[in-house]
Amino acid sequence: MSVLACRGLTVNIGGRDVVRNMDFTLSAGERLAILGRNGAGKTTLLHTLAGVRAPAAGVISICGTALAEQSAPQLARQRGLLLQQQNDAFPASVLETALVGRHPWLDRWSWESAADARLARQALAAVNLDGLEQRDVHTLSGGERQRLAIATLLTQAPQLALLDEPLAHLDLNHQVAVLNLLSRQAREAGLAVVMALHDINLALRHADRALLLFGDGGIEEGPVAEVMRSDTLSRLYGHPLREIADGEQRYFVPG
Repeated sequence: MSVLACRGLTVNIGGRDVVRNMDFTLSAGERLAILGRNGAGKTTLLHTLAGVRAPAAGVISICGTALAEQSAPQLARQRGLLLQQQNDAFPASVLETALVGRHPWLDRWSWESAADARLARQALAAVNLDGLEQRDVHTLSGGERQRLAIATLLTQAPQLALLDEPLAHLDLNHQVAVLNLLSRQAREAGLAVVMALHDINLALRHADRALLLFGDGGIEEGPVAEVMRSDTLSRLYGHPLREIADGEQRYFVPG
């Protein structure tokens, strides 16, 4: 089933195309890594795919319906967006913050149910925050706050997750744990994952497909085995990279 589809998509910012005339589809359970230099347009593209900003041209569909034809509540139930930075204007506990993910599923005057709280607690446990449910969100470290944002998205239970630098502020063990968690959600729940990443080798290991943004509107998209090569990645980052094989695993290091 196609969860995300783009036809003739052009995205620009400040008069510069970051994506030009792109066609692609993402199915349930697939993981797509977006790679590119700083300023190449990864965040702008993710916001456009989420419906936060309008494309310059083309059509984006989520779960078979164009964004322009979906109501805000319908869209909020289908796609989750993880921003680069989290803003906590008011005091709230970790559990209360995770429960924000259930708001798209509630009627206007409804309160969260016991079932909603159970989903939130399961998501917190999945990111190793189950012992911090009553902590004030303002007392969390940067890494803990990032894991809470991921737990909030999982509590939302969307079909499409759009993640802008989901590994920000995380140390290595939590980076790998979060990527394993997302892969498990993709495999077991059919979650379609789109994530902007900076680590080439983690993208190679934890994505099925890659989308390379060259910053001038040009892209390359396809299976990681075909798209992530030393020549394309060297051109993408403007620095020579070479490939190293370790059994069946591939790695890229600076040349």
